[in-house]
Parts: sequence; C-alpha cells; structure tokens
Amino acid sequence: GSKDGSIQEVNVSPCPTQPCQLHKGTSYSINVTFASKIESQGSKARVYGEMLHVDVPFPIPEPDGCKSGIQCPIQKGHSYSYLNKLPVKSEYPSIKLIVKWELVDDQDQMLFCWKIPVQITS
Repeated sequence: GSKDGSIQEVNVSPCPTQPCQLHKGTSYSINVTFASKIESQGSKARVYGEMLHVDVPFPIPEPDGCKSGIQCPIQKGHSYSYLNKLPVKSEYPSIKLIVKWELVDDQDQMLFCWKIPVQITS
C-alpha cells in the first residue's frame, strides 16, 4: 500500500525474532528508511493493531513525521529515516496481533505502510 514512497528498510528494536515479543510497560524503537516518490509539506503516522480483521487505532506519542527524523518539506526522490517509539502500555491485553504502521502525506496518500506480527506479553 506504499503508493507515494518505497520502503528500503524497517527495523523494530528490540525484536530478534517474529512475532515480536512486546513486553508491557516497555517502549520499542521503530526505524523506517524510505524513498519518497512525491513532494509533501508534512507527514502523519497512523498506527493500528489488527485483530480479527479489525483495525484498532494504537496511540503513539508523536504522530507528526516531521518531528520523527524526517526533514520536511519532503522532496521527491530523496530518502528519509523515520524514527519513532511504540509504547506498550501495561493495561494492554496479552494477545497476538498485527501492528500496522502507516505514514501519510498532505493528500492522505501512503508514503509507507508496513505490518509486523507481535505478541504482547507481561
């Protein structure tokens, strides 16, 4: 679904094996390297937990991509490193799910979209 960009690398840390074991009360580092196919003044992240084919919004502390390592405005043909944190709250249930991370441009088009299987554990 990455229409306006192409992903070069996704790194979730620490996550030595998939599904990622996400421990409650811990934050995980997200690093996505992507190349933009368009120009955009800004970018916004949307994160979901995919359970039983339903997307449940997953709040992240900083949805603004321009405050997450991306130098804005975004230029066509340039590569960017997007850096963020995925906090796993202690009140989250212990379940297996898919995390879906999207970054959209000014026109609400996908700069990137990726999914990773996770297991939330105590």
